[in-house]
Amino acid sequence: QVQLVESGGGLAQPGGSLRLSCAASGFTFSNYAMSWARQAPGKGLEFVAGIYSDGRATYYDSSVEGRFTISRDNAKNTLYLQMNSLWPGDAALYPCANTPARDYVGNYDYWGQGTQVTVSS
Repeated sequence: QVQLVESGGGLAQPGGSLRLSCAASGFTFSNYAMSWARQAPGKGLEFVAGIYSDGRATYYDSSVEGRFTISRDNAKNTLYLQMNSLWPGDAALYPCANTPARDYVGNYDYWGQGTQVTVSS
């Protein structure tokens, strides 16, 4: 049974940082590319960042590039998203997703429930 469990969300001040985690189980994590997406209230789901199965390539939406860093620890079956310089526009639910390919980001197979990020002073 595939499980993707996100954690690390919460309240951050503008300019602050958060680190999200996505714990994976039920599949061979090191064989899957992984991604983070987000959905703000009243808006659609949007891609945030993706990473190849071995971590050698990463991709970012232009709105987060230079502020967010996606990474993974295949020994711990965990995906991360370091979020810096947060601003209120980053507030959203952040789910992670897997792709049944090593070097392709997209065509998601499973999604987690997400972790909520709020940015406010």
